Amino acid sequence: MKKKILISTGGSGGHVIPALNFYEHLKQDNEVYLTSDIRGLRFIDTKIYKTKKIEVPDIKKDIFKFPINLFLFLISVIKSFLYLRQNKIDKIISTGGYMTFPICIASIFTKSELFLFEPNMVLGRSNSFFLKQCKKIFCYSNNIIKFPSKYIAKKKIIYPLLNKKSYFSKGNLKTNLDQKILLIIGGSQGAKFFQTELRNTLNKLSKKFNLFIYHQTNKENFQELEAFYRGNKIAFKLFDFERYLDSIFVKTDFCITRAGASTLAELVFFEIPLLAIPFPYSKDNHQLFNAKYYQENNCCWLIEQKEIQKRNLFEIISNILVDKKNLELKKKAMNELSLNNTWENNNKIIIQTLYGN
Repeated sequence: MKKKILISTGGSGGHVIPALNFYEHLKQDNEVYLTSDIRGLRFIDTKIYKTKKIEVPDIKKDIFKFPINLFLFLISVIKSFLYLRQNKIDKIISTGGYMTFPICIASIFTKSELFLFEPNMVLGRSNSFFLKQCKKIFCYSNNIIKFPSKYIAKKKIIYPLLNKKSYFSKGNLKTNLDQKILLIIGGSQGAKFFQTELRNTLNKLSKKFNLFIYHQTNKENFQELEAFYRGNKIAFKLFDFERYLDSIFVKTDFCITRAGASTLAELVFFEIPLLAIPFPYSKDNHQLFNAKYYQENNCCWLIEQKEIQKRNLFEIISNILVDKKNLELKKKAMNELSLNNTWENNNKIIIQTLYGN
């Protein structure tokens, strides 16, 4: 009989995308469910994935609404308990964030086995809270900051989670000879900075190189960005969230990006030279430590947002694009880091961890 597994997620794409990848790994031999808040549902095709919406208030966000938010939070715990019991969930994978709290708490009462997932280089606060309760925590590195040594045996290292299509798309890598393809990934948070601060740099680069720019940003920024690109005669394509970026990755020569764990993992897997500008307001500054991990492995360049005003971004990127030797070294380092990241290898680790054999 198939086991029933619930993947609890929500919030940003950084939480939801790995959840969907876990789903794909498990769906063949298990009955798999998803729970998410309203924000996370933006990234989920509910026609494909069995999804239950459980709205969770952020009880720390507004101190004046604390009593009502606490009451609503308790309601979400009750809803989670009823959902787990009704569906007889055997195992739970939590991708972190406060929106997974009710499910994790409810699992104590239903005695469902809890597994955590931490893709960042800093242990998340939600994961820290449930470390004692969980059976194992999936991580990308042994060197997670703020990880308690007494729980080190619970850590299970997996390769960065990618969608299954990516493993087949990588072989289609091709070189652009007469045009530089740039990819800008603003992320779901802090995309406004990428819309405003990079303009002068992009305009100068377009005068030196034959550019085509793919620019990921929030839809609210589209009109202003379209005016900028058209006004400066720069070839471009804007997009909001895309589940599969493989068709863009295989064309891209260089990427300017935030430093979410999923984004960096995909870029490194596709061997795309990148400049990381971490979102400075990420919890515990985890994006900075994500980028530093890849920088230390010679896989990327790193500039903190606060340094942008002091440095000539045009010269930095321009020098990167013409330094073919250094670009190849970055690609080689990325290839070596991702060498064993296959769908089969990750699938084996995940299954063995969940079922202990």
